[in-house]
Amino acid sequence: MALTPRLDQRQTQALVMTPQLQQAIKLLQMSNLELAEYVAAELERNPLLEREDAERAGAADANDPTLGETGAGEADGTGPEAVDSARIATDQAAPETAAQALDVDYDNDWANNDGAGGDSAGADPSLPSLRGLGAGGGGDRSPVEDTLTRNLTLREHLLAQLGVEIADPRDRLIGVHLIEALDDAGYLTGDLESIAERLGCDIARVQATLARLQQFDPAGVFARDLAECLSLQLREKDRLDPAMQTLLGHLDLIARRELTALSRLCGVDAEDIADMLGEIRSLNPKPGLAFDPAPAEPVIPDVLMRPQPGGEWIVELNPDTLPRVLINNAYHTRVSRAARTKEERHYIAEQLQSAAWLVKSLHQRATTILKVAAEIVRQQEAFFARGVAHLRPMVLRDIAAAIEMHESTVSRVTSNKFIATPRGIYELKFFFTTALPAAGGGEAHSAEAVRHRIRALIAAERADAILSDDQIVDLLKREGIEVARRTVAKYREGLGIASSIQRRREKNSGWPARHS
Repeated sequence: MALTPRLDQRQTQALVMTPQLQQAIKLLQMSNLELAEYVAAELERNPLLEREDAERAGAADANDPTLGETGAGEADGTGPEAVDSARIATDQAAPETAAQALDVDYDNDWANNDGAGGDSAGADPSLPSLRGLGAGGGGDRSPVEDTLTRNLTLREHLLAQLGVEIADPRDRLIGVHLIEALDDAGYLTGDLESIAERLGCDIARVQATLARLQQFDPAGVFARDLAECLSLQLREKDRLDPAMQTLLGHLDLIARRELTALSRLCGVDAEDIADMLGEIRSLNPKPGLAFDPAPAEPVIPDVLMRPQPGGEWIVELNPDTLPRVLINNAYHTRVSRAARTKEERHYIAEQLQSAAWLVKSLHQRATTILKVAAEIVRQQEAFFARGVAHLRPMVLRDIAAAIEMHESTVSRVTSNKFIATPRGIYELKFFFTTALPAAGGGEAHSAEAVRHRIRALIAAERADAILSDDQIVDLLKREGIEVARRTVAKYREGLGIASSIQRRREKNSGWPARHS
Protein backbone atom coordinates (compact mmCIF):
# COMPACT_ATOMS: atom_id res chain seq x y z
CA MET A 1 0.00 0.00 0.00
CA ALA A 2 1.50 3.30 -1.09
CA LEU A 3 1.81 6.16 1.35
CA THR A 4 0.22 9.34 0.04
CA PRO A 5 -0.09 12.74 1.74
CA ARG A 6 -3.54 13.94 2.76
CA LEU A 7 -5.21 16.70 4.77
CA ASP A 8 -7.29 15.95 7.89
CA GLN A 9 -9.24 18.20 10.24
CA ARG A 10 -9.05 17.33 13.95
CA GLN A 11 -10.48 19.11 16.97
CA THR A 12 -8.38 19.01 20.13
CA GLN A 13 -8.21 20.89 23.44
CA ALA A 14 -5.00 22.21 24.93
CA LEU A 15 -4.18 24.50 27.80
CA VAL A 16 -2.10 27.40 26.57
CA MET A 17 -0.04 29.27 29.17
CA THR A 18 -0.62 32.80 27.96
CA PRO A 19 1.44 35.63 29.44
CA GLN A 20 -1.66 36.81 31.29
CA LEU A 21 -2.20 33.39 32.86
CA GLN A 22 1.45 33.20 33.81
CA GLN A 23 1.16 36.61 35.46
CA ALA A 24 -1.91 35.54 37.46
CA ILE A 25 -0.15 32.40 38.69
CA LYS A 26 2.95 34.36 39.55
CA LEU A 27 1.01 36.93 41.57
CA LEU A 28 -0.92 34.23 43.40
CA GLN A 29 2.15 32.65 44.98
CA MET A 30 3.87 35.93 45.87
CA SER A 31 4.13 37.11 49.45
CA ASN A 32 2.87 40.59 50.30
CA LEU A 33 6.41 42.01 50.20
CA GLU A 34 7.15 40.46 46.82
CA LEU A 35 3.80 41.68 45.51
CA ALA A 36 4.51 45.23 46.66
CA GLU A 37 7.86 45.21 44.84
CA TYR A 38 6.28 43.79 41.71
CA VAL A 39 3.47 46.36 41.66
CA ALA A 40 5.95 49.18 42.27
CA ALA A 41 7.97 48.02 39.25
CA GLU A 42 4.81 47.86 37.11
CA LEU A 43 3.80 51.37 38.20
CA GLU A 44 7.20 52.62 37.12
CA ARG A 45 7.11 50.74 33.81
CA ASN A 46 3.52 51.32 32.72
CA PRO A 47 2.53 55.00 32.34
CA LEU A 48 -1.19 54.17 32.33
CA LEU A 49 -1.12 52.70 35.83
CA GLU A 50 -1.37 54.78 38.96
CA ARG A 51 -1.66 54.03 42.65
CA GLU A 52 -5.04 54.72 44.17
CA ASP A 53 -4.53 57.07 47.10
CA ALA A 54 -6.38 56.74 50.38
CA GLU A 55 -8.67 59.71 49.75
CA ARG A 56 -9.87 58.37 46.41
CA ALA A 57 -10.19 54.85 47.83
CA GLY A 58 -12.26 56.11 50.75
CA ALA A 59 -14.58 58.03 48.44
CA ALA A 60 -14.98 55.02 46.15
CA ASP A 61 -15.73 52.74 49.07
CA ALA A 62 -18.34 55.16 50.41
CA ASN A 63 -20.06 55.39 47.03
CA ASP A 64 -19.84 51.69 46.20
CA PRO A 65 -19.73 49.28 49.17
CA THR A 66 -19.07 46.33 46.87
CA LEU A 67 -15.94 47.95 45.44
CA GLY A 68 -17.28 48.27 41.92
CA GLU A 69 -15.40 48.73 38.70
CA THR A 70 -12.16 50.61 38.57
CA GLY A 71 -10.74 52.21 35.49
CA ALA A 72 -10.03 48.77 34.05
CA GLY A 73 -13.49 47.48 34.75
CA GLU A 74 -12.32 45.27 37.63
CA ALA A 75 -12.12 45.94 41.34
CA ASP A 76 -9.06 45.25 43.40
CA GLY A 77 -11.21 44.21 46.32
CA THR A 78 -13.79 41.45 46.24
CA GLY A 79 -17.30 41.46 44.95
CA PRO A 80 -20.49 39.95 46.26
CA GLU A 81 -19.38 36.52 45.13
CA ALA A 82 -17.20 36.20 48.24
CA VAL A 83 -18.21 33.65 50.82
CA ASP A 84 -20.84 34.75 53.32
CA SER A 85 -18.60 34.22 56.35
CA ALA A 86 -15.90 36.58 55.07
CA ARG A 87 -15.45 40.01 53.64
CA ILE A 88 -12.57 42.09 52.34
CA ALA A 89 -11.62 45.08 54.42
CA THR A 90 -11.49 48.28 52.38
CA ASP A 91 -9.17 51.20 52.88
CA GLN A 92 -10.56 53.99 54.95
CA ALA A 93 -9.38 57.55 54.78
CA ALA A 94 -7.79 58.21 58.16
CA PRO A 95 -9.06 61.38 59.83
CA GLU A 96 -6.62 64.21 59.94
CA THR A 97 -5.02 64.32 63.33
CA ALA A 98 -3.87 67.40 65.14
CA ALA A 99 -0.26 66.42 64.55
CA GLN A 100 -0.89 66.19 60.79
CA ALA A 101 -2.68 69.54 60.78
CA LEU A 102 0.32 71.13 62.45
CA ASP A 103 2.86 69.37 60.24
CA VAL A 104 3.98 72.51 58.40
CA ASP A 105 7.28 74.30 58.11
CA TYR A 106 7.79 77.57 59.97
CA ASP A 107 10.77 79.90 59.91
CA ASN A 108 12.10 80.35 63.39
CA ASP A 109 13.76 83.64 62.42
CA TRP A 110 14.19 86.50 64.82
CA ALA A 111 11.22 88.79 64.32
CA ASN A 112 11.93 92.50 63.83
CA ASN A 113 9.68 95.47 63.56
CA ASP A 114 11.22 97.38 60.69
CA GLY A 115 9.92 94.99 58.02
CA ALA A 116 13.16 95.33 56.07
CA GLY A 117 14.72 92.12 57.30
CA GLY A 118 17.56 93.89 59.12
CA ASP A 119 18.47 93.87 62.79
CA SER A 120 16.04 95.55 65.18
CA ALA A 121 16.87 98.86 66.52
CA GLY A 122 18.63 98.70 69.82
CA ALA A 123 19.58 95.04 69.45
CA ASP A 124 22.82 94.02 71.08
CA PRO A 125 25.26 93.16 68.24
CA SER A 126 27.23 90.90 70.59
CA LEU A 127 24.31 88.46 70.87
CA PRO A 128 24.35 85.57 68.40
CA SER A 129 21.85 85.75 65.59
CA LEU A 130 18.87 83.42 65.76
CA ARG A 131 18.34 83.52 62.01
CA GLY A 132 18.61 80.15 60.32
CA LEU A 133 18.11 78.06 63.44
CA GLY A 134 14.54 77.10 62.68
CA ALA A 135 13.14 74.22 60.68
CA GLY A 136 12.52 76.35 57.65
CA GLY A 137 15.40 78.82 57.87
CA GLY A 138 18.62 78.77 55.93
CA GLY A 139 22.11 79.14 57.24
CA ASP A 140 24.86 76.72 58.00
CA ARG A 141 23.21 74.05 60.09
CA SER A 142 23.25 70.30 60.06
CA PRO A 143 20.03 68.44 59.28
CA VAL A 144 18.16 66.61 62.01
CA GLU A 145 19.20 63.26 60.53
CA ASP A 146 22.84 64.06 61.31
CA THR A 147 22.08 64.21 65.03
CA LEU A 148 20.42 60.80 65.20
CA THR A 149 22.32 58.07 66.99
CA ARG A 150 22.92 54.58 65.70
CA ASN A 151 24.48 51.44 67.09
CA LEU A 152 28.16 50.84 66.44
CA THR A 153 29.03 47.81 64.39
CA LEU A 154 31.44 45.23 65.74
CA ARG A 155 34.09 46.34 63.26
CA GLU A 156 33.82 50.00 64.30
CA HIS A 157 33.93 49.07 67.98
CA LEU A 158 37.09 47.01 67.54
CA LEU A 159 38.81 49.56 65.29
CA ALA A 160 38.29 52.22 67.94
CA GLN A 161 39.99 50.02 70.53
CA LEU A 162 42.74 49.17 68.07
CA GLY A 163 43.63 52.85 67.67
CA VAL A 164 43.96 53.27 71.43
CA GLU A 165 45.57 50.02 72.54
CA ILE A 166 48.13 49.42 69.76
CA ALA A 167 50.56 52.18 68.75
CA ASP A 168 52.91 50.33 66.37
CA PRO A 169 51.76 50.93 62.76
CA ARG A 170 52.73 47.41 61.67
CA ASP A 171 50.79 45.80 64.50
CA ARG A 172 47.85 48.05 63.69
CA LEU A 173 47.91 46.85 60.09
CA ILE A 174 47.90 43.25 61.31
CA GLY A 175 45.03 44.08 63.64
CA VAL A 176 42.98 45.57 60.80
CA HIS A 177 43.40 42.38 58.77
CA LEU A 178 42.40 40.26 61.75
CA ILE A 179 39.30 42.40 62.32
CA GLU A 180 38.33 41.99 58.68
CA ALA A 181 38.63 38.22 59.10
CA LEU A 182 35.91 38.09 61.79
CA ASP A 183 32.48 36.69 61.09
CA ASP A 184 29.23 38.15 62.42
CA ALA A 185 29.49 36.15 65.67
CA GLY A 186 33.01 37.49 66.40
CA TYR A 187 34.95 34.34 65.48
CA LEU A 188 38.20 34.51 63.55
CA THR A 189 37.70 32.72 60.24
CA GLY A 190 40.94 33.63 58.49
CA ASP A 191 44.11 31.58 58.58
CA LEU A 192 47.00 33.19 60.48
CA GLU A 193 49.58 31.77 58.08
CA SER A 194 47.84 33.31 55.07
CA ILE A 195 47.57 36.68 56.83
CA ALA A 196 51.26 36.59 57.70
CA GLU A 197 52.15 35.66 54.12
CA ARG A 198 49.94 38.41 52.72
CA LEU A 199 51.52 41.05 54.96
CA GLY A 200 55.03 39.71 54.62
CA CYS A 201 55.66 39.38 58.34
CA ASP A 202 56.51 36.64 60.80
CA ILE A 203 53.71 34.34 61.99
CA ALA A 204 54.86 34.91 65.57
CA ARG A 205 54.08 38.63 65.24
CA VAL A 206 50.57 37.86 63.96
CA GLN A 207 50.00 35.49 66.89
CA ALA A 208 51.24 38.11 69.36
CA THR A 209 48.90 40.72 67.88
CA LEU A 210 46.03 38.25 68.02
CA ALA A 211 46.71 37.66 71.72
CA ARG A 212 46.39 41.38 72.35
CA LEU A 213 43.21 41.63 70.28
CA GLN A 214 41.65 38.78 72.25
CA GLN A 215 41.71 41.08 75.28
CA PHE A 216 39.41 43.57 73.54
CA ASP A 217 35.77 44.11 74.42
CA PRO A 218 33.50 42.18 74.12
CA ALA A 219 35.20 39.27 75.78
CA GLY A 220 35.37 36.23 73.56
CA VAL A 221 36.01 37.92 70.21
CA PHE A 222 38.81 36.70 67.93
CA ALA A 223 38.29 33.12 69.14
CA ARG A 224 38.84 30.34 66.62
CA ASP A 225 36.37 27.86 68.14
CA LEU A 226 33.74 27.66 70.85
CA ALA A 227 36.10 26.37 73.53
CA GLU A 228 38.50 29.28 73.00
CA CYS A 229 35.59 31.77 73.03
CA LEU A 230 34.38 30.47 76.37
CA SER A 231 37.95 30.37 77.72
CA LEU A 232 38.49 34.05 76.87
CA GLN A 233 35.33 35.03 78.71
CA LEU A 234 36.22 32.94 81.76
CA ARG A 235 39.73 34.38 81.80
CA GLU A 236 38.17 37.84 81.82
CA LYS A 237 36.22 36.81 84.93
CA ASP A 238 39.32 35.13 86.46
CA ARG A 239 37.48 31.80 86.53
CA LEU A 240 39.68 29.78 84.14
CA ASP A 241 41.17 27.25 86.56
CA PRO A 242 42.61 23.84 85.50
CA ALA A 243 39.31 22.05 86.17
CA MET A 244 37.43 24.51 83.96
CA GLN A 245 40.04 24.14 81.22
CA THR A 246 39.57 20.38 81.31
CA LEU A 247 35.80 20.85 81.15
CA LEU A 248 36.07 23.12 78.10
CA GLY A 249 38.28 20.55 76.44
CA HIS A 250 35.43 18.03 76.53
CA LEU A 251 32.45 19.98 75.20
CA ASP A 252 31.30 16.84 73.42
CA LEU A 253 30.68 15.20 76.79
CA ILE A 254 28.69 18.24 77.90
CA ALA A 255 26.52 17.93 74.80
CA ARG A 256 25.86 14.27 75.60
CA ARG A 257 25.23 15.07 79.29
CA GLU A 258 27.95 12.65 80.40
CA LEU A 259 28.21 14.26 83.83
CA THR A 260 29.82 11.27 85.55
CA ALA A 261 32.64 11.16 83.00
CA LEU A 262 33.13 14.92 83.33
CA SER A 263 33.40 14.66 87.10
CA ARG A 264 36.06 11.96 86.78
CA LEU A 265 38.08 13.90 84.18
CA CYS A 266 37.94 17.22 86.05
CA GLY A 267 38.59 15.65 89.44
CA VAL A 268 35.59 17.31 91.09
CA ASP A 269 32.30 16.08 92.49
CA ALA A 270 28.85 16.37 90.93
CA GLU A 271 28.03 19.56 92.82
CA ASP A 272 31.12 21.31 91.45
CA ILE A 273 30.31 20.11 87.94
CA ALA A 274 26.83 21.62 88.27
CA ASP A 275 28.33 24.95 89.35
CA MET A 276 30.83 24.92 86.49
CA LEU A 277 28.11 24.15 83.98
CA GLY A 278 26.08 27.01 85.40
CA GLU A 279 29.01 29.36 84.76
CA ILE A 280 29.27 28.13 81.17
CA ARG A 281 25.56 28.70 80.62
CA SER A 282 26.00 32.34 81.69
CA LEU A 283 28.54 32.97 78.89
CA ASN A 284 27.80 34.28 75.43
CA PRO A 285 28.83 31.82 72.68
CA LYS A 286 28.40 34.53 70.00
CA PRO A 287 29.69 37.79 71.47
CA GLY A 288 29.81 39.60 68.15
CA LEU A 289 26.05 39.49 67.63
CA ALA A 290 25.57 42.01 70.43
CA PHE A 291 26.91 44.71 68.08
CA ASP A 292 25.50 43.52 64.77
CA PRO A 293 22.12 42.07 65.64
CA ALA A 294 20.16 40.61 62.80
CA PRO A 295 17.25 42.93 62.00
CA ALA A 296 13.93 41.52 63.09
CA GLU A 297 11.66 40.88 60.15
CA PRO A 298 8.11 41.54 61.27
CA VAL A 299 5.46 39.23 59.86
CA ILE A 300 2.69 41.21 58.24
CA PRO A 301 -0.45 39.05 58.05
CA ASP A 302 -2.27 38.85 54.73
CA VAL A 303 -5.56 37.89 56.37
CA LEU A 304 -7.19 39.22 59.53
CA MET A 305 -9.57 37.21 61.67
CA ARG A 306 -11.70 38.33 64.58
CA PRO A 307 -14.61 36.83 66.51
CA GLN A 308 -18.20 37.96 66.37
CA PRO A 309 -20.44 38.15 69.46
CA GLY A 310 -22.60 35.32 68.11
CA GLY A 311 -19.70 32.87 67.99
CA GLU A 312 -18.97 33.39 64.28
CA TRP A 313 -15.74 34.61 62.76
CA ILE A 314 -15.06 37.51 60.42
CA VAL A 315 -12.27 36.87 57.93
CA GLU A 316 -11.01 39.80 55.91
CA LEU A 317 -7.94 40.72 53.90
CA ASN A 318 -5.42 43.05 55.46
CA PRO A 319 -5.89 46.36 53.60
CA ASP A 320 -2.27 47.33 54.29
CA THR A 321 -1.02 44.44 52.14
CA LEU A 322 -3.42 45.03 49.23
CA PRO A 323 -1.85 47.21 46.52
CA ARG A 324 -4.59 49.44 45.12
CA VAL A 325 -3.89 50.34 41.51
CA LEU A 326 -6.10 51.57 38.70
CA ILE A 327 -5.89 52.77 35.13
CA ASN A 328 -5.68 56.49 34.48
CA ASN A 329 -8.37 56.72 31.82
CA ALA A 330 -8.00 60.47 31.42
CA TYR A 331 -4.31 60.13 30.64
CA HIS A 332 -5.01 57.22 28.30
CA THR A 333 -7.52 59.31 26.34
CA ARG A 334 -5.10 62.20 26.07
CA VAL A 335 -2.14 60.16 24.85
CA SER A 336 -4.35 58.16 22.47
CA ARG A 337 -5.47 61.34 20.75
CA ALA A 338 -1.86 62.53 20.53
CA ALA A 339 -0.59 59.28 18.96
CA ARG A 340 0.54 59.81 15.37
CA THR A 341 2.29 56.63 14.25
CA LYS A 342 1.23 53.00 14.23
CA GLU A 343 3.99 52.11 16.68
CA GLU A 344 2.74 54.69 19.18
CA ARG A 345 -0.84 53.42 18.94
CA HIS A 346 0.38 49.82 19.33
CA TYR A 347 2.42 50.76 22.42
CA ILE A 348 -0.52 52.51 24.06
CA ALA A 349 -2.85 49.56 23.36
CA GLU A 350 -0.30 47.12 24.72
CA GLN A 351 0.17 49.10 27.92
CA LEU A 352 -3.60 49.40 28.37
CA GLN A 353 -4.04 45.64 28.02
CA SER A 354 -1.17 44.98 30.43
CA ALA A 355 -2.62 47.38 33.01
CA ALA A 356 -6.09 45.84 32.69
CA TRP A 357 -4.72 42.34 33.22
CA LEU A 358 -2.71 43.45 36.26
CA VAL A 359 -5.76 44.99 37.92
CA LYS A 360 -7.82 41.90 37.12
CA SER A 361 -5.11 39.56 38.41
CA LEU A 362 -4.88 41.51 41.67
CA HIS A 363 -8.63 41.22 42.09
CA GLN A 364 -8.56 37.48 41.42
CA ARG A 365 -5.65 37.03 43.82
CA ALA A 366 -7.50 38.84 46.63
CA THR A 367 -10.68 36.86 46.04
CA THR A 368 -8.86 33.52 45.97
CA ILE A 369 -6.86 34.21 49.13
CA LEU A 370 -10.04 35.18 50.95
CA LYS A 371 -11.93 32.09 49.82
CA VAL A 372 -9.13 29.76 50.89
CA ALA A 373 -8.63 31.49 54.25
CA ALA A 374 -12.37 31.48 54.99
CA GLU A 375 -12.63 27.77 54.25
CA ILE A 376 -9.59 27.02 56.44
CA VAL A 377 -11.21 28.90 59.31
CA ARG A 378 -14.47 27.03 58.78
CA GLN A 379 -12.82 23.61 58.83
CA GLN A 380 -10.46 24.43 61.72
CA GLU A 381 -13.02 26.23 63.88
CA ALA A 382 -12.35 23.88 66.80
CA PHE A 383 -8.69 24.92 66.84
CA PHE A 384 -9.54 28.62 67.08
CA ALA A 385 -12.13 27.96 69.78
CA ARG A 386 -10.30 25.40 71.96
CA GLY A 387 -6.61 25.27 71.03
CA VAL A 388 -4.04 23.20 69.17
CA ALA A 389 -5.18 19.94 70.74
CA HIS A 390 -8.31 20.21 68.59
CA LEU A 391 -6.50 20.86 65.30
CA ARG A 392 -8.06 18.44 62.83
CA PRO A 393 -6.08 16.71 60.06
CA MET A 394 -6.47 18.46 56.73
CA VAL A 395 -4.83 18.31 53.30
CA LEU A 396 -4.91 20.57 50.29
CA ARG A 397 -7.49 18.37 48.63
CA ASP A 398 -10.03 19.10 51.38
CA ILE A 399 -9.91 22.85 50.79
CA ALA A 400 -9.72 22.51 47.01
CA ALA A 401 -12.85 20.35 46.92
CA ALA A 402 -14.78 22.72 49.19
CA ILE A 403 -14.08 25.86 47.14
CA GLU A 404 -14.00 24.03 43.77
CA MET A 405 -10.42 24.91 42.89
CA HIS A 406 -7.37 22.88 41.96
CA GLU A 407 -4.97 21.70 44.65
CA SER A 408 -2.09 23.55 42.98
CA THR A 409 -4.03 26.80 43.33
CA VAL A 410 -4.57 26.19 47.04
CA SER A 411 -0.88 25.34 47.43
CA ARG A 412 0.14 28.64 45.82
CA VAL A 413 -2.31 30.61 47.92
CA THR A 414 -1.08 29.16 51.21
CA SER A 415 2.63 29.67 50.43
CA ASN A 416 4.12 32.61 52.36
CA LYS A 417 0.68 33.84 53.43
CA PHE A 418 -0.10 34.51 57.08
CA ILE A 419 -3.31 34.96 59.05
CA ALA A 420 -3.67 36.94 62.28
CA THR A 421 -5.96 35.06 64.66
CA PRO A 422 -6.90 35.50 68.34
CA ARG A 423 -4.37 32.70 69.02
CA GLY A 424 -1.51 34.37 67.17
CA ILE A 425 -0.16 34.73 63.64
CA TYR A 426 0.10 31.49 61.66
CA GLU A 427 1.17 30.62 58.17
CA LEU A 428 -1.75 29.19 56.23
CA LYS A 429 0.24 26.01 55.62
CA PHE A 430 0.32 25.40 59.38
CA PHE A 431 -3.27 24.18 59.27
CA PHE A 432 -2.46 21.36 56.82
CA THR A 433 -1.28 18.33 58.79
CA THR A 434 -1.28 14.60 58.21
CA ALA A 435 -3.79 12.34 59.90
CA LEU A 436 -2.94 9.76 62.54
CA PRO A 437 -5.45 6.94 63.06
CA ALA A 438 -7.52 6.83 66.22
CA ALA A 439 -7.64 3.79 68.46
CA GLY A 440 -10.88 1.87 67.95
CA GLY A 441 -11.59 3.38 64.55
CA GLY A 442 -12.68 6.81 65.79
CA GLU A 443 -11.96 10.20 64.27
CA ALA A 444 -8.36 10.67 63.10
CA HIS A 445 -6.02 13.02 64.95
CA SER A 446 -3.83 15.76 63.54
CA ALA A 447 -0.07 15.21 63.66
CA GLU A 448 0.41 18.71 65.09
CA ALA A 449 -2.08 17.96 67.88
CA VAL A 450 -0.18 14.75 68.69
CA ARG A 451 3.12 16.65 68.84
CA HIS A 452 1.51 19.15 71.18
CA ARG A 453 0.30 16.32 73.41
CA ILE A 454 3.76 14.69 73.49
CA ARG A 455 5.32 17.99 74.53
CA ALA A 456 2.74 18.41 77.28
CA LEU A 457 3.28 14.88 78.63
CA ILE A 458 7.06 15.32 78.81
CA ALA A 459 6.78 18.77 80.37
CA ALA A 460 4.62 17.36 83.17
CA GLU A 461 6.85 14.38 84.01
CA ARG A 462 8.59 14.16 87.37
CA ALA A 463 12.29 13.59 87.90
CA ASP A 464 11.59 10.18 89.45
CA ALA A 465 9.13 9.16 86.72
CA ILE A 466 10.70 9.95 83.34
CA LEU A 467 8.52 8.77 80.45
CA SER A 468 10.09 6.53 77.84
CA ASP A 469 8.86 6.52 74.25
CA ASP A 470 7.02 3.23 74.90
CA GLN A 471 5.25 4.72 77.91
CA ILE A 472 4.24 7.75 75.84
CA VAL A 473 2.80 5.38 73.22
CA ASP A 474 0.71 3.68 75.91
CA LEU A 475 -0.54 7.00 77.31
CA LEU A 476 -1.53 8.22 73.86
CA LYS A 477 -3.31 4.95 73.14
CA ARG A 478 -5.38 5.41 76.30
CA GLU A 479 -6.41 8.81 74.94
CA GLY A 480 -7.51 7.24 71.68
CA ILE A 481 -4.42 8.05 69.61
CA GLU A 482 -2.86 5.16 67.70
CA VAL A 483 0.79 5.96 67.10
CA ALA A 484 3.95 3.88 66.67
CA ARG A 485 7.01 4.21 68.89
CA ARG A 486 9.22 5.38 66.02
CA THR A 487 6.68 8.12 65.29
CA VAL A 488 6.85 9.30 68.89
CA ALA A 489 10.65 9.34 68.69
CA LYS A 490 10.54 11.31 65.44
CA TYR A 491 8.12 13.89 66.84
CA ARG A 492 10.13 14.16 70.06
CA GLU A 493 13.37 14.77 68.20
CA GLY A 494 11.62 17.27 65.95
CA LEU A 495 10.55 19.18 69.05
CA GLY A 496 14.16 19.27 70.28
CA ILE A 497 13.43 17.07 73.32
CA ALA A 498 16.15 14.72 74.54
CA SER A 499 15.67 11.01 75.09
CA SER A 500 14.41 9.62 78.37
CA ILE A 501 17.95 8.62 79.46
CA GLN A 502 19.31 12.13 78.85
CA ARG A 503 16.30 13.76 80.49
CA ARG A 504 16.81 11.61 83.59
CA ARG A 505 20.45 12.70 83.81
CA GLU A 506 19.52 16.35 83.28
CA LYS A 507 16.81 16.43 85.94
CA ASN A 508 18.92 14.57 88.47
CA SER A 509 21.85 16.95 87.96
CA GLY A 510 19.82 20.16 87.74
CA TRP A 511 20.79 20.73 84.09
CA PRO A 512 17.81 22.30 82.27
CA ALA A 513 16.03 19.92 79.93
CA ARG A 514 16.11 20.63 76.23
CA HIS A 515 12.78 21.85 74.89
CA SER A 516 12.20 23.87 71.81
